[in-house]
Amino acid sequence: MIGKRIRIERILNRKTGRCVIVPMDHGVSVGPVAGITNMAETIDEVASGGANAVIEHKGMVGKGHRGYGRDIGLIIHLSASTSLGPDPDHKVLVTSVEKALKLGADAVSVHVNVGSEKEPEMLQQLGTISETCDEWGMPLIAMMYPRGKKITDEHSGEVVKLSARAGAELGADIIKTNYTGNPDTFKEVVDGCPVPVVIAGGPRVETDRELLEMVKNSVDVGGAGVAIGRNIFQAPSPRKTTRAIAEIVHNNMEVDEALKILNGKE
Repeated sequence: MIGKRIRIERILNRKTGRCVIVPMDHGVSVGPVAGITNMAETIDEVASGGANAVIEHKGMVGKGHRGYGRDIGLIIHLSASTSLGPDPDHKVLVTSVEKALKLGADAVSVHVNVGSEKEPEMLQQLGTISETCDEWGMPLIAMMYPRGKKITDEHSGEVVKLSARAGAELGADIIKTNYTGNPDTFKEVVDGCPVPVVIAGGPRVETDRELLEMVKNSVDVGGAGVAIGRNIFQAPSPRKTTRAIAEIVHNNMEVDEALKILNGKE
């Protein structure tokens, strides 16, 4: 499995075992929202801010590759749905591990909505993809979200804990899931999952402090970092926001110090 080890070190910092990932796969689900209309420019911003990797769909790899600046890990998202479809929670495979390898990917990701009506099909896809990833030495990130008619609270510690563990059980190398909103319950999620757990950013937050406190609280109890999209690429300065988050994730910076980065007092 040396191939998987080599590739995952392009995503997880060797010293900290943590990562800052910026998902930019939103174009399929919600369209050309602000921040992803010029992929190369935004990727350069987050790369210069210290992000470890970005997540893209296969058709955007050529649009986002810069050929200049700081290098950054590439994760190809294998599943998708649109907000206009009959069931936006039903993610289907739209490409393959082999295609991701040809595109130069360092890892792939698959989205599973735990608790949705189509959960069985998505779990089946995850299990099958994990075997293909093992065959090719490709790291797998599982986006495990409690989401569906049976889920009353997507941030409940119990449902997040189950979702994260399910992803690991089916072969994922890194889990992306919701932050529970509380360090104590999130620690239970981390402790119950044998692979690194990173938190999703969710919808745009009210304040920068709220975002940075969420990041700080998660890593303080064992979280492996973040996979935050809109709260980074739609920020006034994606570079500064990425840097502030990276300082917390990799250097355990306090929130007040990280806020100085956002305010230009670096």
